[in-house]
Amino acid sequence: MTYGFIKVAAAVPSIKVADVDYNIQQIESLAAQAEGQGVEVMVTPELCVTGYSCQDLFREQLLLDKAEEGILRLLDFTRKLDVIIIVGCPVVINSLLYNCAVMVQHGQILGIVPKTYLPNYGEFYEKRWFASAQDLNPTDISFAGGLVKVSAEPLLIKTCHGVKFGVEICEDVWAPIPPSNNLALAGADIIFNLSASDELIGKHKYLCSLLAQQSARTISGYVYASAGFGESTQDVVYGGNAMVFENGKLLVEGDRFTLQPQIKIAQLDVEKLRTERRHNTTFINAQREANANVVDAKSVCQRDFELIREIDPHPFIPKDSDMQASCEEILNIQVSGLIKRLYHINAQKAVIGISGGLDSTLALLITVKAFDKLGLDRKGIIGITMPGFGTTDRTYQNAMKLMETLGITIREISIAKAVTQHFEDIGHDMKIHDVTYENSQARERTQILMDVANQVNGIVVGTGDLSELALGWATYNGDHMSMYGVNAGVPKTLIRYLVSYVAGEMATDTLLDIIDTPISPELIPADEKGHIKQKTEDLVGPYELHDFFIYYFLRYGFSPSKIFVMAKKAFANDYDDETIKKWLKTFCRRFFTQQFKRSCLPDGPKVGSVSLSPRGDWRMPSDASYALWMQECEKL
Repeated sequence: MTYGFIKVAAAVPSIKVADVDYNIQQIESLAAQAEGQGVEVMVTPELCVTGYSCQDLFREQLLLDKAEEGILRLLDFTRKLDVIIIVGCPVVINSLLYNCAVMVQHGQILGIVPKTYLPNYGEFYEKRWFASAQDLNPTDISFAGGLVKVSAEPLLIKTCHGVKFGVEICEDVWAPIPPSNNLALAGADIIFNLSASDELIGKHKYLCSLLAQQSARTISGYVYASAGFGESTQDVVYGGNAMVFENGKLLVEGDRFTLQPQIKIAQLDVEKLRTERRHNTTFINAQREANANVVDAKSVCQRDFELIREIDPHPFIPKDSDMQASCEEILNIQVSGLIKRLYHINAQKAVIGISGGLDSTLALLITVKAFDKLGLDRKGIIGITMPGFGTTDRTYQNAMKLMETLGITIREISIAKAVTQHFEDIGHDMKIHDVTYENSQARERTQILMDVANQVNGIVVGTGDLSELALGWATYNGDHMSMYGVNAGVPKTLIRYLVSYVAGEMATDTLLDIIDTPISPELIPADEKGHIKQKTEDLVGPYELHDFFIYYFLRYGFSPSKIFVMAKKAFANDYDDETIKKWLKTFCRRFFTQQFKRSCLPDGPKVGSVSLSPRGDWRMPSDASYALWMQECEKL
């Protein structure tokens, strides 16, 4: 395991019913592939050593003896392999026959787990041949040339890297209280399921939902391998499912009904799973009395790490399949938050500074939707454009056109005269375009908004977004402040998609041009051609990178080194390593040094899994040192 990632595999061999030699050969072939690709644990289908569909042949001693010989042969094959192989095999224990998972590594059996819940309906009459783990008393058995302790107690295998996993078999996961519940609560990071599930119309969709829910409920990785080609089709057909889930998300899935053996490999992020469990108080409470026997796996050789799983470069942005529904839900959350605030204070007026940029555009659209839903006149929305020293004609015209299109009250108040007088009052040279020059403009604009809100008995709707809050890209007591911040939970990359979604509804050229306008506070005069000179992403870095850093830093507490590795994979075609490293260092430095701005944020709605509210999701001292994070960045 490196950076918290572990490679696992769901393997489905082609088998022949009751032909142990052939089946072992197929399992060995898949195991060799897994070893070659650095897989740490591989699971195979239920009873794949003999075939699941042997029926009354399970009563034949010859088949049972041959199955044990097959395990002995597999042990010999694995003596020099690091991969842990989980195979399904019938095992005789105290004169009773059990449907078992046998875990082998380095020529030794790590453990044997009997199946707990035996189906006894339809075409499946397992109780005709097998006993349940509930019938088993703890005992030592002589099996495949060694002495193995077998018990009905939960069993966890601990890899040499500290990852714990448990096993359940097919029907177990369909039970009201699956064994995986106790295994996960006892510390299993991953659950492996050996299955032989038949195919019926509609069943696959239900199965996927069941496994996803179990993975999510136990906050675990869930690796599922089910019987495929070669099993008897006398009465049912086995499709050969191979799936890997991580906290409810399907990472990889094999092909059903294929005639060829298959192995599906995925990298599970155990660090992410453990972070989720630490943050989930329900999980913490549930695991208090859980326990299991733990067996240590053998040491393995360290391999060079390669990140093979796909990393989404834009984790905040909904996928195409649910983009429309997600955008609508986010907008509804923002609108509902503002409606409650307006209703609570009985305000029928709202004041917004309109710059012609993305943030103020989204805030205005939210406010318009809120007024429409409350049945209030849009003229109660006072949109104020406040041109200053850096305002360009493009943003000014877009601001005016947007307000006209939406039918709100328009006010234009230039800040040039007031700021010039302020510079004279404090003795600042206007030719010096420093932080005083910039912040004086931002604070003047905020003063205008606040005072106009007092005039009309309304509230100032804030426009600042989550990305700006994380980077501290706001003037303290300037655009940093409002009476309700509707965008506080929305990162910059998502705002562009939300505005695009509304633009699709309204089909206005103005919104489309706003989306294409470079992001800028426009506090520095334009260039000689009247174009925006001060571009935010040139100063603090690309927002798509920062939003990536924000998500994994806040959501999972990942270290800079892990975020760097993931970012390299996600943005391989967009940024080189040095660029990613540069802006990651900027993020770490700014995130820590700008906490004081987040410690006194206005109220605003949370819309996703990441929030910087000092009253809720993120509570951090303003004077925390960032030395530890910067030291790790320097080592990248």
